[in-house]
Amino acid sequence: MEHYDFKEIEEKWYNYWIEKEYFKADVNSDAPSFSIVIPPPNVTGSLHMGHALNDTLQDVLCRYKRMKGYNVLWMPGTDHAGIATQNVVEKKLAQEGLSRHDLGREKFIETVWKWKEEYGGTIINQLKRLGASCDWSRERFTMDEGLSKAVKEVFVQLYRDGLIYRGDYIINWCPRCHTALSDLEVETEEEKGFLWHIKYKIKGENGFVVVATTRPETMIGDTAVAVNPTDERYKHLIGKEVILPVVNREIPVIADDYVEKDFGTGVVKITPAHDFNDFMVAQRHNLEFINVMTDDGKMNENAGEFNGMDRFECREILVEKLKKENFLEKIEDYQLFAGHCYRCKTVVEPRLSKQWFVKIKPLAEEAVKAVKTGETRIIPEQWENNYFGWMENIRDWCISRQIWWGHRIPAWYCDKCGEITVSKEDVKVCGKCGSNEIVQENDVLDTWFSSALWPFSTMGWPEKTKELEKFYPTSVLVTGFDILFFWVARMMMMGLKFMKEVPFKDVYIHALVRDKNGEKMSKSKGNVIDPLEIIEKYGADSLRLTLAAFAAQGRDIKLSENRISGYKNFINKVWNASKFIKINTDDFKGDLKNISDYNLSHIDKWVLSFTCSALKNFETALDEYRFNDAVNAVYQFTWHEFCDWYIELSKINLNDKNLRESTQATLLYVFKIILQMLHPFIPFVTEELWHNFSFDSDIMVSKLKDSTELYEYETEFSNIERLKRIINVIRNIKGELNIPPSKSLEMYYITKGNSNVNLIETYKPYITRLANLKTVEQRKESEISGKYVKDFVEGFDIYINIENIIDVDAEKARLTKEVKKIQKELDKLVKKLSNDNFLQKAPEDVIEKNRNKKEELTSKLEKTIHSLERIS
Repeated sequence: MEHYDFKEIEEKWYNYWIEKEYFKADVNSDAPSFSIVIPPPNVTGSLHMGHALNDTLQDVLCRYKRMKGYNVLWMPGTDHAGIATQNVVEKKLAQEGLSRHDLGREKFIETVWKWKEEYGGTIINQLKRLGASCDWSRERFTMDEGLSKAVKEVFVQLYRDGLIYRGDYIINWCPRCHTALSDLEVETEEEKGFLWHIKYKIKGENGFVVVATTRPETMIGDTAVAVNPTDERYKHLIGKEVILPVVNREIPVIADDYVEKDFGTGVVKITPAHDFNDFMVAQRHNLEFINVMTDDGKMNENAGEFNGMDRFECREILVEKLKKENFLEKIEDYQLFAGHCYRCKTVVEPRLSKQWFVKIKPLAEEAVKAVKTGETRIIPEQWENNYFGWMENIRDWCISRQIWWGHRIPAWYCDKCGEITVSKEDVKVCGKCGSNEIVQENDVLDTWFSSALWPFSTMGWPEKTKELEKFYPTSVLVTGFDILFFWVARMMMMGLKFMKEVPFKDVYIHALVRDKNGEKMSKSKGNVIDPLEIIEKYGADSLRLTLAAFAAQGRDIKLSENRISGYKNFINKVWNASKFIKINTDDFKGDLKNISDYNLSHIDKWVLSFTCSALKNFETALDEYRFNDAVNAVYQFTWHEFCDWYIELSKINLNDKNLRESTQATLLYVFKIILQMLHPFIPFVTEELWHNFSFDSDIMVSKLKDSTELYEYETEFSNIERLKRIINVIRNIKGELNIPPSKSLEMYYITKGNSNVNLIETYKPYITRLANLKTVEQRKESEISGKYVKDFVEGFDIYINIENIIDVDAEKARLTKEVKKIQKELDKLVKKLSNDNFLQKAPEDVIEKNRNKKEELTSKLEKTIHSLERIS
């Protein structure tokens, strides 16, 4: 088998497409528009398998739509990734013994921009290696001048509409990154912890109440204990006070429905400055807020004797003190859910802080309504409930971050009168008192604030541009479920608010790429598959085809090198088929505009019908985002029908001077459509083959016919399908009886009706050649004697003479032994899978493997029994 050199052709064709400007969208085109905005990868990032899947699927849609005559805009760009990028640059500075504070804000920002110019294009170049056909002439960056203008416009408008405010609120705080985090930037992990049961003495009485906590160090900030108002055990304590252990502060006992009577002791400590739920309780009861920690996770002056200690050091010493003073009733092992910073993995600390917020509910209501009314579809539909659940229970969005890299909040504070001025332009004097003693807010906006504007800011908003007129709202967003709330929901809100239209008509949520065992890829497990290494080894086309082939809706992809190697074999199959076609059509002088003008044979009409069916399935699947079904439609047709059948059948017709030209035309016509169907998935090799045949134009801008324009021949299709079944029966008999394919056999058939006889006689040359037979004869049953194998195919009794070909008695013995062996193994598996103990204790993947093995054995048993019956 000849292999194609993917390394040579991939770079050649990508550069060619760029030179031809095939990726560029045309704002003046009258063609229907199709648009996608890329989920902007972090400027710090490099290509991982999630990117490879996401961008392959987008590219498949864009290439398909171009061939369908659409004016396609695939908007590319990168995200400035505030926290991540600042961390990268700060680490680089630390190697030089410097910090950002040594440089100062202005110089540090300059340093980040220099880093971005030097290293920030890495992932874009990697996307190009994958074959991404983005309109690179329009590439955007979330910190570029145009997007910065859009960010200021949105911030100021939301502030004036009363939807942005500044206030004290409980937020997620990362002590390592020194910044607030949104709920979505906190990764919750289950881990082993403890539940400390602490005794709070009731003031003026001998008794006490017991409070259970997983974070004893925060008790220093307690301002109440709470019970459920209907809890009979504690009703008499409501309104009284307890003494906070160690600290000796008197705090009230309050009643609140938030407390669950059945959880722990039914009494909870209220620490408003360090717990989200406690914050809400404190607001309802006008409790004091006491912040006991600094921004780097150490105890502050409000912590008294623990001032200056790290929070976890404080925990150890405080617990020892509680034990010593007899305030600790017991310690229990406890499985807790701890929040970690999504960037540095530090344990997040809820703490009270003055921050900027977006009032999200009014915006969320419109975004929910848009999905419920069908303005935007979420595919697969199962993700709608996740979307609704999150949006309908949403909290205000903390948008300020205590870092320097990002969009600086356009707010200025007057040192003289305290006025806050929010403006799109730099402010020099206070609008209220006229003082020039004003300073700009140090905080920057959450990275997701600017990316929430991506579908319209990248097209030139707030200006009324031709791009917005032509391509907004976008056609589809292709993204992972992990940023459904981070990004998709926020784009919905902002698009509806500022464009008065949804930002996309469809949202396609793809699944995760996992390893071959279904495990999530991670460096710690050592199971990461690097897409760049795969591209280097197998080529971009092989990786793309594999990812698309397994991209079934709602099902994670189990990826392995074996699967990628398998799809590379398919590409080789297409490559070698092209060699056969090329050699056998070099003398073809006709044209392919109207294939029906040729004197088409039955096999030509059969393959044209199959082409129509394959194209129909391919179109329907891609239009419905069933990428795996689209690959399967063209894969099955190309490998099995075209290569395995039509090419083999065509070898007979190519030697018939009356059929040669029509066969050549059909080979070229069908292969051309196959290349077009394959192009969205494997663009490089299909462009190479397209040019090898000198087909019109370039494949990337060729017009893919609609399936309605192709031909269907029902009678010929039906006849050739029967012919295939006859040939397959003979091939199967040879295979099951271990008869070499090269061995020529005698076939007899019994049938009724002239039409059946005509079928066999018409296709006798094909049966003889493809089944390797020396005789194909009609007989009566009385005329058939000796040793033979019998089978049946729709109106035909097929007899294969095996006299002197095999030892029938030995073969019967072999098959009987094989049946017993398979049955024994199958019985063992059935018993295992009927065992409740096994089903309850075994891992799911082990159970699944056993079930698959049972199916394989059942099928194998049926086939072996059938073989035995045929020779008995």
